[in-house]
Amino acid sequence: MLKNLVRIWQRGGNKNLEEERLLAQLDLSRLPRHVAIIMDGNGRWAQRRGLPRTYGHRAGVESLRDTVRTCAELGIGYLTVYAFSTENWKRPRDEVDVLMDLLVEYLHKEIDELCANDIRLHPIGRIEELPLSAQEALKMATHRTRNNRRMTLNLALNYGGRVELVDAVRSIVKEALAGRITPDQVDESTISGHLYTAGQPDPDLLIRPSGDYRISNFLLWQLSYTEFWMTSVMWPDFRRVHLLQALVDFQRRERRFGGLVRGEQKCSGTES
Repeated sequence: MLKNLVRIWQRGGNKNLEEERLLAQLDLSRLPRHVAIIMDGNGRWAQRRGLPRTYGHRAGVESLRDTVRTCAELGIGYLTVYAFSTENWKRPRDEVDVLMDLLVEYLHKEIDELCANDIRLHPIGRIEELPLSAQEALKMATHRTRNNRRMTLNLALNYGGRVELVDAVRSIVKEALAGRITPDQVDESTISGHLYTAGQPDPDLLIRPSGDYRISNFLLWQLSYTEFWMTSVMWPDFRRVHLLQALVDFQRRERRFGGLVRGEQKCSGTES
């Protein structure tokens, strides 16, 4: 399969020795089931080039396209990308308008490829508060991809981790008031089952471009035991090679989930 992937990528005219080297190190049987990405640095990328911030957002679309395609080709089951937060409404009106227009443009341009690659689109967040044009485009894309099974693309829009927890609690309270659940029955699985990502595995890997070291109100519940991979690369410059670097590094880690690494069970200084 590795050779097939290399051939596919080379046919696209993107022969890259570093990508081939990283791909050769990957164990495709141990890839993360779920990758989450905070798509950050668009505005700063543009400003450093003397361009309006909106140019950075448009450039970031190509990074998203490349990342979605690569994750699907590798066989990663779930990809969640942070596209627009509940706090982003504070940005200048013209920037917000461009972001919404880009969303609609992206969905209409990419819908055929999403379907061809068997990718299901799943918007998460308070979608009902988005502009009508964005809601309609999302409804179209969600409907057309509803039967796709190769990968689920969670597009976080008007999303906030705290807001998600509030919505989950409200939903649980409604069920309790209706007599369908008692307070004693509420546990971690109950909460997980009322999140926007209900039924999906928690992210195994979080990728954060742009050099920042914070999760920015993203997937607060789901990131409990997620491995973080940070890079100073701005999102518009993020490409397949960076994704492969993150995946190779992920596979070098030993995940503990609160337990001990093998060999740590013995107390130091004790005799066998």
